[in-house]
Amino acid sequence: MKKRYKIIFWLCGIFLVFFLAANILLGAYAPRIVEQQLQQNLKLKCTLGRIHLNLPFAVTLEKLEIGELASIKQISFSPNLAALLFGKIVIHGLTVTEPVINLEQSADGKLNLPVLEQKGKPPEIYLTSLAVRNGKINFKDKKVSPEGFKVTVDKLNVKVAKVALPVTSLATNFSASGQLLSEQGTASGEIDFSGWLDYLAKNLDAQLKVTGLDVTKFSAYYGNFISNRKLSSARLDVISTFKSKSNALEITTKLDLSNLVYAQPKDEVINVDLMKNALDVFTDSKGNLHLEFIIDTLLDNPAISQEKLQKIILKAAAKNLSEQPPEELINKVSSMIDQYKGLGKQIKAILGQ
Repeated sequence: MKKRYKIIFWLCGIFLVFFLAANILLGAYAPRIVEQQLQQNLKLKCTLGRIHLNLPFAVTLEKLEIGELASIKQISFSPNLAALLFGKIVIHGLTVTEPVINLEQSADGKLNLPVLEQKGKPPEIYLTSLAVRNGKINFKDKKVSPEGFKVTVDKLNVKVAKVALPVTSLATNFSASGQLLSEQGTASGEIDFSGWLDYLAKNLDAQLKVTGLDVTKFSAYYGNFISNRKLSSARLDVISTFKSKSNALEITTKLDLSNLVYAQPKDEVINVDLMKNALDVFTDSKGNLHLEFIIDTLLDNPAISQEKLQKIILKAAAKNLSEQPPEELINKVSSMIDQYKGLGKQIKAILGQ
């Protein structure tokens, strides 16, 4: 018995010596090698603070800087050594802590992402799980304004992992949440997206929640699509359910627009385009708009034309209008009859009737 314990003791000692030696060598030489490889592939200046090993066997990279594109406080993962013998790279538990990504879209719509050069056949890489903790994405869009419209996603947390049971399942659980910040740096809403996806089978069950989004902060994108009158305040809350079976994707959405405050008087409106005056036509007496609609598309090609989207929204808005008290409808129509003489024709045109 004592001999067995002695053997175990010596094996542990040998492992510890090798582990410490590997840690020292890794810390001394690996950062420069990683920097050179990144710079060669990304064509950006890269710096790495340190690399070290953790028990039982995990690799940790600290203070990674990739030009002005990204800075990451820490990256940790556990490589599968057995898979390397078969020429495959299998990574377990990839965790990215406090990444800051700076994206910029040019006036012609190009992002500042590096283009990787393909040299030979790339190695097979398998990722069993991914976690992003307290990330941040800064986005500057020069396509909508010359000086660059800024949007920030803060407190970004992401989890992606394979479904544990059944063992044969190829489905993947995922969740992502973050807080939207306006160009001025103030909180403008929260986003949460979670569910599961089996992409090979083209099956999906997920839910998207947008809470308290101040849409006026993003007027550079919607312009006067919502209303010809400028809004100084408007809150958007959305719940969308995504369900796909064999690539047939159905998106059921409940949309609420509330806390509407106009920055200019109603009599300044001169354009009578129906879709651009949706708030004036379909909101209730309190100025709120509630819509429920369904979009049918494909999981592997989720596309919908603007014309089709207009029809879907208009039908949902018409249903909302029909549920309002008759006296409100009479007052609304009476006050708008001169401005909306072409209302019936526009509705028929949009609905294709």
